[in-house]
Amino acid sequence: MLRTTLLFVATAVAEIVGCYLPYLWLRKGAGAWVLLPAALALAAFVWLLSLHPQVAPGRVYAAYGGIYVAVALAWLWLIDSVRPSPWDLAGVAVILIGAGIIVFAPRQF
Repeated sequence: MLRTTLLFVATAVAEIVGCYLPYLWLRKGAGAWVLLPAALALAAFVWLLSLHPQVAPGRVYAAYGGIYVAVALAWLWLIDSVRPSPWDLAGVAVILIGAGIIVFAPRQF
């Protein structure tokens, strides 16, 4: 479970970096050189997605979505220096509970 969670976090960071760097180029005046690490980050994102369990990919991606939102708010705080509001934190809690329900619900096959 810890391995899967860390894989989700690494996947989310790669996706965010891959999208954040072009944002810096387009909106914040960063040099075009940032597009190279952005492309590498997105390639890493795709590769990391391929490492996730393939038992039920839709459920895996739904759970990943919850982790992505949590990592995005951490990014907001740590990189953009914008402290998440209590509403942001409540929203992340709800999303993570939902992801947990998706992942851990008993299933009959």
